[in-house]
Amino acid sequence: MNKQEYLEAAERRYDELDRLNLITDFYDYETEFLKIWQDLGREVLEKKISTLENDKRKKKPHNFGLCNHK
Repeated sequence: MNKQEYLEAAERRYDELDRLNLITDFYDYETEFLKIWQDLGREVLEKKISTLENDKRKKKPHNFGLCNHK
């Protein structure tokens, strides 16, 4: 995900955030606000981790059972 894609995702939710001003109860406002931001966060995370880089320095598992320190 690049900067432009992030801005587009945030812009799609702007109207939802703006409509929160119509809610008079703070608890309902906070609940809806969290839903919007969690949805945005989920989209950003999914797009960030969906494409893996080709890094040859990939972490390799260690077998600690073979290591005997005396």
